[in-house]
Amino acid sequence: MTRAVVLADTHIRPGRSRRLPDEVYTALGDTDVILHAGDVVTADLLDELSGFAPVHAVLGNNDFALAGALPETLEIELDGVRVAMIHDSGPTAGREGRMARRFPSADLVIFGHSHAPVAAAGLGAQLLFNPGSPTERRAQPRHTYGTLELADGRIVSHRIVAVEPRV
Repeated sequence: MTRAVVLADTHIRPGRSRRLPDEVYTALGDTDVILHAGDVVTADLLDELSGFAPVHAVLGNNDFALAGALPETLEIELDGVRVAMIHDSGPTAGREGRMARRFPSADLVIFGHSHAPVAAAGLGAQLLFNPGSPTERRAQPRHTYGTLELADGRIVSHRIVAVEPRV
């Protein structure tokens, strides 16, 4: 079984005191892989995350300092599950079809950008998953991140986890 922590839209900027919530650090201590769907903002966060587990990340629209270092999309296989990642999946309307066309072989499409958590069935057996943001909730009621358990080509579990922000 592969356990993943899924992050997006962390927006940790250099010189600011903001950090990930303590609950996220606790989850990172018990994960096999970290998936970040963009708006990392600084390589320092990627370095910090890599101290917990291997990190796979894509470029977000605020990742100016990481342009050229992160891909816009990523397709990997984890424990037999085909995972695709992109920062901006576009508008809610038509998302299922767009993601199925863009990533036809993916079992799971992870995205961010909206800060709105999503765990929804796409077309076919595809799961669309946005962990929300653990640091900038915008119009959402809570800060969130995601967890996944993958095994033998199956998504065993997926969860959006609400956290208290660290001020």
